[in-house]
Amino acid sequence: MKFSIVKDFLVAQYKIIRGNRFGMFGAVILLFFGVIALLAPYIAPYELWESLRDSSGKLAILRHPSLEFPLGTTAMGRDLLSQLILATRTTVLIGLTSGLVSILIGANIGLLSGYYGGKLDEVFMRFTDIVYGMPFLPFLIVLISLFGRNIWFVIIAICCIIWRTSARVIRAQVMSIRQRQYIQAAKARGCSNFRIIYGHIMPNILPLLLLYTAFNIAWSVLAEAGASFLGFSDPNNITWGGMLYNLWISGKIRTAWWWFATPSICIILLVSALVFISRAYEEVANPRLKQR
Repeated sequence: MKFSIVKDFLVAQYKIIRGNRFGMFGAVILLFFGVIALLAPYIAPYELWESLRDSSGKLAILRHPSLEFPLGTTAMGRDLLSQLILATRTTVLIGLTSGLVSILIGANIGLLSGYYGGKLDEVFMRFTDIVYGMPFLPFLIVLISLFGRNIWFVIIAICCIIWRTSARVIRAQVMSIRQRQYIQAAKARGCSNFRIIYGHIMPNILPLLLLYTAFNIAWSVLAEAGASFLGFSDPNNITWGGMLYNLWISGKIRTAWWWFATPSICIILLVSALVFISRAYEEVANPRLKQR
Protein backbone atom coordinates (compact mmCIF):
# COMPACT_ATOMS: atom_id res chain seq x y z
CA MET A 1 0.00 0.00 0.00
CA LYS A 2 2.74 2.43 0.99
CA PHE A 3 4.76 1.48 -2.11
CA SER A 4 1.72 2.23 -4.27
CA ILE A 5 1.35 5.69 -2.69
CA VAL A 6 5.03 6.49 -3.28
CA LYS A 7 4.78 5.20 -6.85
CA ASP A 8 1.71 7.34 -7.57
CA PHE A 9 3.45 10.37 -6.07
CA LEU A 10 6.57 9.90 -8.21
CA VAL A 11 4.49 9.36 -11.35
CA ALA A 12 2.55 12.57 -10.64
CA GLN A 13 5.79 14.55 -10.23
CA TYR A 14 7.17 13.11 -13.46
CA LYS A 15 4.04 14.17 -15.33
CA ILE A 16 4.30 17.70 -13.93
CA ILE A 17 7.95 18.06 -14.96
CA ARG A 18 7.44 16.33 -18.33
CA GLY A 19 4.70 18.82 -19.16
CA ASN A 20 7.20 21.68 -19.06
CA ARG A 21 10.13 21.70 -21.50
CA PHE A 22 12.36 23.77 -19.27
CA GLY A 23 11.39 21.65 -16.29
CA MET A 24 12.38 18.49 -18.17
CA PHE A 25 15.69 20.06 -19.18
CA GLY A 26 16.31 21.03 -15.56
CA ALA A 27 15.47 17.51 -14.35
CA VAL A 28 18.01 16.00 -16.76
CA ILE A 29 20.74 18.35 -15.51
CA LEU A 30 19.81 17.66 -11.90
CA LEU A 31 19.87 13.90 -12.51
CA PHE A 32 23.30 14.23 -14.14
CA PHE A 33 24.76 16.05 -11.14
CA GLY A 34 23.09 13.57 -8.79
CA VAL A 35 24.75 10.61 -10.54
CA ILE A 36 28.12 12.38 -10.47
CA ALA A 37 27.69 13.08 -6.75
CA LEU A 38 26.87 9.44 -5.98
CA LEU A 39 29.76 8.02 -8.02
CA ALA A 40 32.30 10.77 -7.23
CA PRO A 41 34.80 8.67 -5.19
CA TYR A 42 34.83 5.98 -7.88
CA ILE A 43 35.16 8.09 -11.03
CA ALA A 44 37.57 10.81 -9.86
CA PRO A 45 40.89 10.08 -11.62
CA TYR A 46 43.12 11.34 -8.79
CA GLU A 47 43.06 12.14 -5.08
CA LEU A 48 41.69 15.52 -4.05
CA TRP A 49 44.95 17.12 -2.87
CA GLU A 50 47.37 15.08 -4.99
CA SER A 51 50.02 17.11 -6.84
CA LEU A 52 50.59 15.57 -10.25
CA ARG A 53 53.46 15.30 -12.66
CA ASP A 54 53.20 15.20 -16.43
CA SER A 55 54.62 12.55 -18.74
CA SER A 56 58.05 14.23 -18.67
CA GLY A 57 58.19 14.10 -14.87
CA LYS A 58 57.69 17.83 -14.29
CA LEU A 59 55.19 19.12 -11.74
CA ALA A 60 51.98 19.84 -13.68
CA ILE A 61 51.43 23.44 -12.55
CA LEU A 62 48.69 25.50 -14.27
CA ARG A 63 48.43 23.23 -17.28
CA HIS A 64 45.81 24.07 -19.87
CA PRO A 65 43.11 21.47 -20.63
CA SER A 66 44.63 18.60 -22.60
CA LEU A 67 44.23 14.87 -23.17
CA GLU A 68 46.42 14.23 -20.13
CA PHE A 69 44.50 16.70 -17.92
CA PRO A 70 41.03 17.21 -19.49
CA LEU A 71 40.14 20.28 -17.37
CA GLY A 72 43.68 21.46 -16.66
CA THR A 73 45.47 21.74 -13.33
CA THR A 74 45.77 24.21 -10.46
CA ALA A 75 48.71 26.28 -9.22
CA MET A 76 49.60 23.34 -6.95
CA GLY A 77 49.53 20.83 -9.81
CA ARG A 78 46.20 19.29 -8.78
CA ASP A 79 43.79 17.83 -11.29
CA LEU A 80 40.75 20.07 -11.79
CA LEU A 81 38.59 17.27 -13.16
CA SER A 82 39.04 15.28 -9.95
CA GLN A 83 38.38 18.36 -7.82
CA LEU A 84 35.25 19.20 -9.82
CA ILE A 85 33.85 15.68 -9.48
CA LEU A 86 34.51 15.49 -5.74
CA ALA A 87 33.25 19.07 -5.25
CA THR A 88 29.99 18.08 -6.93
CA ARG A 89 29.32 15.58 -4.16
CA THR A 90 29.90 18.14 -1.39
CA THR A 91 27.95 20.91 -3.11
CA VAL A 92 24.97 18.65 -3.84
CA LEU A 93 25.04 17.37 -0.25
CA ILE A 94 25.00 20.91 1.17
CA GLY A 95 22.33 22.14 -1.24
CA LEU A 96 20.04 19.13 -0.83
CA THR A 97 20.36 18.90 2.96
CA SER A 98 19.93 22.65 3.49
CA GLY A 99 17.01 22.85 1.07
CA LEU A 100 15.10 19.91 2.56
CA VAL A 101 15.67 20.89 6.20
CA SER A 102 14.75 24.53 5.53
CA ILE A 103 11.51 23.62 3.73
CA LEU A 104 10.68 21.25 6.61
CA ILE A 105 11.08 24.13 9.06
CA GLY A 106 9.28 26.68 6.89
CA ALA A 107 6.42 24.33 5.97
CA ASN A 108 5.66 23.38 9.56
CA ILE A 109 5.81 26.96 10.79
CA GLY A 110 3.56 28.06 7.91
CA LEU A 111 1.09 25.22 8.43
CA LEU A 112 0.77 25.68 12.19
CA SER A 113 0.73 29.46 12.05
CA GLY A 114 -1.84 29.61 9.26
CA TYR A 115 -4.11 26.96 10.72
CA TYR A 116 -4.22 27.98 14.39
CA GLY A 117 -3.78 31.75 14.01
CA GLY A 118 -4.08 33.83 17.18
CA LYS A 119 -1.17 34.01 19.60
CA LEU A 120 0.71 31.13 17.98
CA ASP A 121 0.57 32.93 14.63
CA GLU A 122 1.75 36.15 16.29
CA VAL A 123 4.74 34.40 17.92
CA PHE A 124 5.77 32.56 14.75
CA MET A 125 5.47 35.62 12.51
CA ARG A 126 7.38 37.88 14.89
CA PHE A 127 10.10 35.24 15.03
CA THR A 128 10.08 35.15 11.23
CA ASP A 129 10.49 38.94 11.17
CA ILE A 130 13.53 38.60 13.43
CA VAL A 131 15.07 36.02 11.10
CA TYR A 132 14.43 38.35 8.13
CA GLY A 133 16.68 40.86 9.90
CA MET A 134 19.55 38.36 10.23
CA PRO A 135 22.02 38.59 7.31
CA PHE A 136 23.47 35.25 6.24
CA LEU A 137 27.21 35.98 6.07
CA PRO A 138 27.56 37.70 9.48
CA PHE A 139 25.57 34.86 11.04
CA LEU A 140 27.87 32.32 9.37
CA ILE A 141 30.97 34.23 10.52
CA VAL A 142 29.74 34.10 14.12
CA LEU A 143 29.13 30.33 13.90
CA ILE A 144 32.56 29.69 12.41
CA SER A 145 34.24 31.95 14.96
CA LEU A 146 32.62 29.98 17.78
CA PHE A 147 32.88 26.43 16.43
CA GLY A 148 35.41 26.44 13.59
CA ARG A 149 35.16 25.86 9.82
CA ASN A 150 32.98 22.83 9.29
CA ILE A 151 30.61 21.79 6.53
CA TRP A 152 27.77 21.16 8.99
CA PHE A 153 27.94 24.67 10.42
CA VAL A 154 27.56 26.04 6.89
CA ILE A 155 24.44 23.87 6.51
CA ILE A 156 23.10 25.01 9.90
CA ALA A 157 23.64 28.67 8.98
CA ILE A 158 21.80 28.24 5.66
CA CYS A 159 18.92 26.33 7.27
CA CYS A 160 18.49 28.97 9.97
CA ILE A 161 17.99 31.70 7.37
CA ILE A 162 16.26 30.51 4.20
CA TRP A 163 13.08 28.96 5.65
CA ARG A 164 11.51 32.38 6.29
CA THR A 165 10.05 33.10 2.83
CA SER A 166 8.49 29.66 2.43
CA ALA A 167 6.95 29.94 5.91
CA ARG A 168 5.17 33.19 5.06
CA VAL A 169 3.91 32.03 1.67
CA ILE A 170 2.66 28.71 3.04
CA ARG A 171 0.98 30.49 5.98
CA ALA A 172 -0.95 32.72 3.60
CA GLN A 173 -2.08 29.72 1.55
CA VAL A 174 -3.14 27.76 4.64
CA MET A 175 -5.16 30.73 5.96
CA SER A 176 -7.12 30.63 2.69
CA ILE A 177 -7.60 26.85 2.66
CA ARG A 178 -8.74 26.53 6.28
CA GLN A 179 -11.93 28.49 5.44
CA ARG A 180 -13.06 26.02 2.78
CA GLN A 181 -16.05 23.75 3.30
CA TYR A 182 -14.21 20.43 3.27
CA ILE A 183 -12.01 21.61 6.17
CA GLN A 184 -15.11 22.64 8.12
CA ALA A 185 -16.68 19.27 7.30
CA ALA A 186 -13.56 17.45 8.56
CA LYS A 187 -13.79 19.39 11.83
CA ALA A 188 -17.49 18.51 12.14
CA ARG A 189 -16.67 14.80 11.72
CA GLY A 190 -14.27 15.06 14.66
CA CYS A 191 -10.97 14.84 12.76
CA SER A 192 -7.97 15.82 14.86
CA ASN A 193 -6.08 19.01 14.10
CA PHE A 194 -3.02 16.93 13.18
CA ARG A 195 -5.02 14.96 10.59
CA ILE A 196 -6.59 18.10 9.16
CA ILE A 197 -3.24 19.90 8.84
CA TYR A 198 -1.19 17.04 7.43
CA GLY A 199 -3.90 14.91 5.86
CA HIS A 200 -6.19 17.53 4.30
CA ILE A 201 -4.35 20.85 4.01
CA MET A 202 -0.79 19.78 3.22
CA PRO A 203 -1.68 17.66 0.13
CA ASN A 204 -3.41 20.74 -1.32
CA ILE A 205 -0.29 22.89 -0.98
CA LEU A 206 2.12 20.16 -2.17
CA PRO A 207 2.99 21.94 -5.47
CA LEU A 208 3.80 25.05 -3.45
CA LEU A 209 5.98 23.00 -1.10
CA LEU A 210 7.88 21.46 -4.00
CA LEU A 211 8.22 24.87 -5.64
CA TYR A 212 9.89 26.35 -2.56
CA THR A 213 11.95 23.20 -2.04
CA ALA A 214 13.54 23.81 -5.44
CA PHE A 215 14.00 27.50 -4.62
CA ASN A 216 15.59 26.70 -1.26
CA ILE A 217 18.04 24.20 -2.74
CA ALA A 218 19.05 26.73 -5.41
CA TRP A 219 19.50 29.45 -2.81
CA SER A 220 21.54 27.05 -0.65
CA VAL A 221 23.92 26.30 -3.52
CA LEU A 222 24.44 30.03 -4.14
CA ALA A 223 24.83 30.78 -0.42
CA GLU A 224 27.40 28.01 -0.01
CA ALA A 225 29.31 29.17 -3.09
CA GLY A 226 29.43 32.72 -1.74
CA ALA A 227 30.53 31.58 1.72
CA SER A 228 33.21 29.28 0.30
CA PHE A 229 34.53 31.97 -2.02
CA LEU A 230 35.02 34.19 1.04
CA GLY A 231 36.98 31.43 2.78
CA PHE A 232 34.34 30.16 5.21
CA SER A 233 34.09 26.61 3.88
CA ASP A 234 35.40 23.41 5.43
CA PRO A 235 39.14 23.18 4.57
CA ASN A 236 38.94 19.37 4.56
CA ASN A 237 36.31 19.29 1.79
CA ILE A 238 36.10 20.94 -1.61
CA THR A 239 33.08 22.64 -3.17
CA TRP A 240 32.63 24.60 -6.37
CA GLY A 241 32.84 27.82 -4.39
CA GLY A 242 35.95 26.49 -2.66
CA MET A 243 37.59 25.89 -6.05
CA LEU A 244 36.98 29.55 -6.92
CA TYR A 245 38.41 30.58 -3.54
CA ASN A 246 41.58 28.56 -4.22
CA LEU A 247 41.84 30.28 -7.59
CA TRP A 248 41.48 33.70 -5.99
CA ILE A 249 44.15 33.18 -3.35
CA SER A 250 46.53 31.78 -6.00
CA GLY A 251 46.44 35.18 -7.76
CA LYS A 252 45.81 33.55 -11.16
CA ILE A 253 42.16 34.54 -11.60
CA ARG A 254 42.99 36.71 -14.65
CA THR A 255 45.05 34.07 -16.45
CA ALA A 256 43.82 30.59 -15.43
CA TRP A 257 40.50 30.82 -17.30
CA TRP A 258 39.99 27.03 -17.26
CA TRP A 259 40.19 27.02 -13.46
CA PHE A 260 37.52 29.72 -13.25
CA ALA A 261 35.24 28.40 -16.00
CA THR A 262 34.46 24.85 -14.86
CA PRO A 263 33.09 25.46 -11.31
CA SER A 264 31.33 28.63 -12.47
CA ILE A 265 29.52 26.77 -15.26
CA CYS A 266 28.52 24.02 -12.83
CA ILE A 267 27.04 26.54 -10.37
CA ILE A 268 25.10 28.23 -13.18
CA LEU A 269 23.82 24.92 -14.56
CA LEU A 270 22.69 23.52 -11.22
CA VAL A 271 20.95 26.70 -10.08
CA SER A 272 19.33 27.15 -13.52
CA ALA A 273 18.13 23.53 -13.45
CA LEU A 274 16.45 24.08 -10.08
CA VAL A 275 14.84 27.30 -11.31
CA PHE A 276 13.53 25.49 -14.40
CA ILE A 277 12.05 22.73 -12.23
CA SER A 278 10.48 25.30 -9.92
CA ARG A 279 8.87 26.91 -12.97
CA ALA A 280 7.05 23.64 -13.71
CA TYR A 281 5.65 23.52 -10.16
CA GLU A 282 4.83 27.22 -10.27
CA GLU A 283 2.50 26.57 -13.19
CA VAL A 284 0.69 23.95 -11.07
CA ALA A 285 0.50 26.23 -8.03
CA ASN A 286 -0.65 29.15 -10.20
CA PRO A 287 -2.47 27.79 -13.31
CA ARG A 288 -2.88 31.32 -14.74
CA LEU A 289 0.79 31.20 -15.77
CA LYS A 290 -0.06 28.54 -18.40
CA GLN A 291 -2.25 31.05 -20.21
CA ARG A 292 0.68 33.38 -20.90
